[in-house]
Amino acid sequence: MGKEYIGRSKIETSFITFILKTETTDKPHPNCAVIGVWGIPEASTIAYLGLCALQHRGQEAAGIVSSDGKHLFRHARMGLVADVFKRRDILEGLPGKNAIGHNRYSTTGPSSGNNVQPLLVEDRIGPIAMSHNGNLVNYSELRRFLEEEGSLFRTSSDSELILQLVARSHAKTLAGRLMEALKVVHGAYSLALLTKDGLIAVRDPHGFRPLCIGRREGGWVIASESCALDLIGAEYLRDVNPGEMVLINDNEMRSIQFAPQERRRHCIFEFIYFSRPDSRVFGDNVDKTRRRLGHNLAKGHPIKDADIVISVPDSANTAALGFSHESGITFEIALIRNHYIGRTFIEPEQRMRDFGVKIKFNPVVGVLKGKSVVVVEDSIVRGTTLKKLVRHIRDAGAREVHVRVSSPPIINPCFYGMDFPTKDELKAAWSSVEEIREFTGADTLEYLSVKELLESVPHDNGQDYCTACFTGDYPIPINKEDDPVKFK
Repeated sequence: MGKEYIGRSKIETSFITFILKTETTDKPHPNCAVIGVWGIPEASTIAYLGLCALQHRGQEAAGIVSSDGKHLFRHARMGLVADVFKRRDILEGLPGKNAIGHNRYSTTGPSSGNNVQPLLVEDRIGPIAMSHNGNLVNYSELRRFLEEEGSLFRTSSDSELILQLVARSHAKTLAGRLMEALKVVHGAYSLALLTKDGLIAVRDPHGFRPLCIGRREGGWVIASESCALDLIGAEYLRDVNPGEMVLINDNEMRSIQFAPQERRRHCIFEFIYFSRPDSRVFGDNVDKTRRRLGHNLAKGHPIKDADIVISVPDSANTAALGFSHESGITFEIALIRNHYIGRTFIEPEQRMRDFGVKIKFNPVVGVLKGKSVVVVEDSIVRGTTLKKLVRHIRDAGAREVHVRVSSPPIINPCFYGMDFPTKDELKAAWSSVEEIREFTGADTLEYLSVKELLESVPHDNGQDYCTACFTGDYPIPINKEDDPVKFK
């Protein structure tokens, strides 16, 4: 299989896991990022740079597997990309013109060193590495079946199921074995697989998660978002289509439609929050779509006589600009985000808990004092962070605080790759808009409606979206008995 760097000790991993889980951000947690590189010198460095651009999609762990055509080499561990690959010799230990990489935020399986991707296994045809962005909804059912059949698992991640199913297939080629495996898995998956002989990119038939193809220096790059292509100087070619398998080797890139395209159900939260504003996903620029969200928010939920529009940085910045442009109310920067306090910040004891928000967002008194303020936020999960922000904005001298949210109320958990809390923890699942307004302390609070949201996103080429977290309309049926915790 080649040289493998396992990562940190159990003590280090446990400590990092503790740190990660102590963060109490009031946001949907991102899913994961995948990148693949084929036929480009120093492919591991290219993959590293791509993962840096995709850091927002997962901050728990990172990893790269490279190939020199004879062997596969792996380095993966808990932490941010820059920390995992902080020494030059680490990348030098990942030789070859081919590589895949992964940034992880856990949706299935705990945050631990065993679950860090890319996964690397030894198969009868040779080593196979895989990175997965998404979530399989029939994970528990399939795992029980495989365990009863004698399969042994190294991880608790749903991603390993795909490799276990590949190993059981009797098809003659890896592509054929992968197609057989994907016939029995249900859910969201954008995959990158690497062998000594080729790179494979796969997207599920609904196209829940983004995945694009780029070209650089005669080689190929696949990535979760186009911002990764921009950083490494690759030309964006197109998206991997739903139900498509792309096979890349030294001779060509081939496409196989391994499954009929189902009704497209792109995750609409990629536009609202997850993807970087400089990315192109689902056929449109994220910045352009977020501005439309802000425009429609201002049209449908205006505020008379407000003095300024501000955003909760950074993800709501573009929607706030759209709101400002449509309403004619001046946009101001009034919340300063501390970018050096991230997922590793440990909150102090309860009596000092407010510092958990203030250390991340500090109000600008000179901008806010005496003003009627419109605060644009992209989403509300629990409402706890917004409640503290509203109080801090008032403490800074704001006369009025009006909250406008560029998405509808989140009333259901997600099973396709977003780590929303349980239904019991979703504020809007059990509270009216007025009750949420009272809880946050805002003077007014209004959300974008589902209709307004769908009018804001592109629908060219049959684009359609998953809105299950807002409507309860799950494109792939969910077995509530299989995952009762989220339905608490």
